[in-house]
Amino acid sequence: MRSLKLFFLLVLLAAFAAIALSTTPSEEESFVDDNDDATEETSDIPWQESKETKSSLRGTMRFLAQKTRASVMTCDKYPRVCRAKGSPGPDCCKKKCVNVRTDKLNCGKCGKKCKLMLAYRVQLGKQSPSLADCAVGFGQAALGGKYGDMYLVTTPEDDPINPEPGTLRYGVIQTEPLWIIFDKDMVITLKNELIMNSFKTIDGRGAKVEIANGPCLTIEGVSHVIVHGISIHDCKPGKPGLVRSTPTHVGKRQGSDGDAIAVFASSNIWIDHCYLASCNGLIDVIHASTAVTISNNYFSQHDKVMLLGHNDEYTADKVMKVTVVFNHFATGLVQRLPSADPTIFSEGNYFIAPDDAMPKRLPRERQTEVGRIGNGGLPGMYL
Repeated sequence: MRSLKLFFLLVLLAAFAAIALSTTPSEEESFVDDNDDATEETSDIPWQESKETKSSLRGTMRFLAQKTRASVMTCDKYPRVCRAKGSPGPDCCKKKCVNVRTDKLNCGKCGKKCKLMLAYRVQLGKQSPSLADCAVGFGQAALGGKYGDMYLVTTPEDDPINPEPGTLRYGVIQTEPLWIIFDKDMVITLKNELIMNSFKTIDGRGAKVEIANGPCLTIEGVSHVIVHGISIHDCKPGKPGLVRSTPTHVGKRQGSDGDAIAVFASSNIWIDHCYLASCNGLIDVIHASTAVTISNNYFSQHDKVMLLGHNDEYTADKVMKVTVVFNHFATGLVQRLPSADPTIFSEGNYFIAPDDAMPKRLPRERQTEVGRIGNGGLPGMYL
């Protein structure tokens, strides 16, 4: 029995030995064949070409590394890259260099798309919104379109109901602040009164701009309006009809009086360096309008020049505060130089006196808490 167990053990050992001897050559043969195949595949490639390939790969890796490093140098981390030669612009916007004065996708500031015909091509030294900082007197807080885009008027055409982009009316009715300038010299004949919206500047610097031979400007129920450097003359009464006052509102108007600039119930208004002549009234500031400055204007060839407060019995006008300074009241003027009931501050105005006695009379002087107002003594001063 014991010899039988020993026999079976020897048989098992012999079987394991046979299996081991049969598998080992096969694995070795397979290993050798794989090496042989690899040798055959690489033996056709010369050693020098292989070296060049490695060098090329190394150069490619170096280029990709440099490109990666360059892409990391974005302007949000390195602002100087926008001022380097060949940069698209000096301003950094969303990690890209742009020019906010010319880029339609970044009008004036990063991320603001152009909605209107904007004028960043203009030399801002001549037509800079910093003009708004120069106002004096009661209207010195007038902002106009200082913090808005610059809008370029390219055509003198006018449509009171559906104004086209590029026209003056299209710019003044917009709801956002705009600094309005002109592409060239032009004479604008309005087909009905021009109703201005808040936070607008009409800046005629850099061009000879005339509003003439039709209805003229109406500043009604708004604030922060600047009118600078334009000529307004030979204005005509506006006819009753539809006139657009905002992009979304067209209203029925009863017609205007033919004044050059009529200011109704408005505040923070500055009228400066304008030429005004030959209208029904040159400047009327009425219906409790206040914080108004009228400065450096030239008035000529007109009867009723300036009315400040429309009716002595209209008590709301008592709040009005108007500064009239450094204006030139020239030849051909008859009365209202100005005619005033509210508080006014008048200083440094230049008058050319006519021969008649009545036109020589200027507003009387009153004493108030804000100091001397008017141009003369009771019951009036004569030139």
